[in-house]
Amino acid sequence: MPDYERLLSATASLDPPYAIVDEEALWANAADLIARAGGKPIRLATKSVRVRSIIKNALTLDGFRGVMTYSLPESVWLADQGVDDILLAYPTVHREALLELTAKDHRLAAITVMIDSIDGIDYIDHVLGAGHPPIKVAIDVDASWRVAGAHLGVRRSPVHTKREVKKLAQAIVERPGFDLVGLMFYDAQIAGLPDSSLAVRTVKRRSHAELQRRRKRIVKAVGNLTDLRLVNAGGTGSLHVTGTDPSVTELTAGSGLFSPTLFDGYRAFTSRPAAFFALSVVRKPTRDIATCFSGGYIASGQAGESRVPTPVWPEGLSLLGTEGAGEVQTPVQGSAARRLAIGDRVVFRHAKAGEMCERFDEVAVVTSGGHIVRTPTYRGEGKNFG
Repeated sequence: MPDYERLLSATASLDPPYAIVDEEALWANAADLIARAGGKPIRLATKSVRVRSIIKNALTLDGFRGVMTYSLPESVWLADQGVDDILLAYPTVHREALLELTAKDHRLAAITVMIDSIDGIDYIDHVLGAGHPPIKVAIDVDASWRVAGAHLGVRRSPVHTKREVKKLAQAIVERPGFDLVGLMFYDAQIAGLPDSSLAVRTVKRRSHAELQRRRKRIVKAVGNLTDLRLVNAGGTGSLHVTGTDPSVTELTAGSGLFSPTLFDGYRAFTSRPAAFFALSVVRKPTRDIATCFSGGYIASGQAGESRVPTPVWPEGLSLLGTEGAGEVQTPVQGSAARRLAIGDRVVFRHAKAGEMCERFDEVAVVTSGGHIVRTPTYRGEGKNFG
């Protein structure tokens, strides 16, 4: 259990709301990710961190190599900051960033753009015009499990079968201005689902077996057309599984550094909560309720209880079902609320990882010695990538 009193003591000079990162837990989680990767390099998912200093420090660890970004403007910015191995995880239609990409050789060398359709390369050609410099690209392959008419996984790429991927790969290889260097398979139905029941664990195991067979065939087929320099797969929740596939050359993780509440239900590994935010009590409407200022930091995804922040300190607090976490006030209730006074602090965990950092200009990194290092988030550096 995190030492919340130590974290609050170290950050006592700060005015809530503010974000906290426990450095000791952060790097313990990094070591766990590396161990579960089984020797394969981990590409750091920047959207799950959004703090450039933490990204930079993680890349110095033996086991992390390169980053996976979520926006082309972000990719260009990181390349200009010296990051030299960048895989953009999503297709882009950002015209200005495409022009910026091709304006500098170091950006072209560092960044691989994601493609999942011929329309995607047509769009890039439309923006850049004929004769643009070669752009490194990778194909996002749909890694979902299709069984009995069901689609288990997220709705990402339209290419799923070996035939579909090979057809797209052939079109890219034949198109001037594009260099096909990689494939990506994000197994959300494995990496993103907690081990909540035997049925879920069975689905995850069978999905992995199907994907491993299909991925092997796809990698071989595309490898016959071009020199594949990367085959990316996995996420924080599936490193230990996906890393066993010999077709995969690298893995991706990011959320596991902060360990938000969505990862509390996994049985295959235990990570340490490392990211929190603190709110101040501004009202006591009743003896058993304390109302905090701000706190409505709702995570993306399917709306529901799993997407709201969780009060974790003092122990024994919960949100009110009638209000939840609000834009300007978040009431908490429970026996622990009786001990809270105006000005006291309540610690929360976010449901997801990097999204917390979109709410704060900086994070207070608490060292093992109890000191704090205040470091800017993407937002604090004036960067908003959507």
